[in-house]
Amino acid sequence: MKVLVCGGAGYIGSNMTAMLAREGHEPIVFDNLSKGHKSAIADKELVIGDLSDYNLLVNTLEKYKIEAIMHFAAFIEVGESVAEPIKYYRNNLCATHNLLHAMETTGVRKFIFSSTAAVYGIPETIPITEDSPTKPINPYGQTKLAVEEMCHHQSEAGKLNFAALRYFNACGAGNNGTLGEDHRPESHLIPLVIQAAMGKREDIKIFGTNYPTHDGTCVRDYIHIEDLCRAHLLALKQLDNQREIRCNLGNERGHSVREVIETVKKVSGKEIKITETENRPGDPPVLTASAQKAKDELGWKVERPDLEEIVETAWKWHSDNPNGYPD
Repeated sequence: MKVLVCGGAGYIGSNMTAMLAREGHEPIVFDNLSKGHKSAIADKELVIGDLSDYNLLVNTLEKYKIEAIMHFAAFIEVGESVAEPIKYYRNNLCATHNLLHAMETTGVRKFIFSSTAAVYGIPETIPITEDSPTKPINPYGQTKLAVEEMCHHQSEAGKLNFAALRYFNACGAGNNGTLGEDHRPESHLIPLVIQAAMGKREDIKIFGTNYPTHDGTCVRDYIHIEDLCRAHLLALKQLDNQREIRCNLGNERGHSVREVIETVKKVSGKEIKITETENRPGDPPVLTASAQKAKDELGWKVERPDLEEIVETAWKWHSDNPNGYPD
């Protein structure tokens, strides 16, 4: 299948592009390279462009005879979304509206959307199921939920088959440890701790040590990038028979901030300076997923659940690429 991977030069997108190619599909990357890295997609076909460019989108869909689209081109920083909400509404919502418009114009029906656990806000119960109330508490989560609803209505109108896959904490390096996280600036815990272990960061900060968890630090659900990407392949197949899919993608296991730090120390053999600081407003003590719906509807299962293995793949990539991607 010819699949347009929007944001395909980014962390998740590049791993998805590589997996699509391995599985015999033909990925075409669409990326403005504002966050992505050209070297992460090797020799894959690349269209440099922005989702706000309707004419380019239509031309691309027609030129490559695109059959399905995977969308990884959103901005993802929660704090930035609070400080610059218009930026997030413009890129995450308006640009996706433009993409869906181009899909309708060209008759492309299959759409897989990179959604997020942030649509739930501060959950009332743990683990979080798809029946949990969706009450996002920041523009990032709100824009993702708005896209889901836009897709739902387009689907109800008979114009779209879509999957909204709600990620928890994607992590690790895929494609035999050759495709890792290189966000600039970095905000995800595992690469931040690895940077501290490599001496590229003075310390790692723990924001709050008095949460009602087993060690006082926040607990999150970490899922290996390749487990995440495999769910997209299964969803792509399922969209032949199902008009709308909304599923959590998580490990269904929680690990605390301290556990992540200790695991990086073990894998790296390095000491890490820790600075304890105040709790961050709006940080829930525990966020873990129920992924039962993805198991039932997609036939998906987590194959790499072990935190130490996840960190080992990330450590390998950072060790091999101490300065990140060359571009």
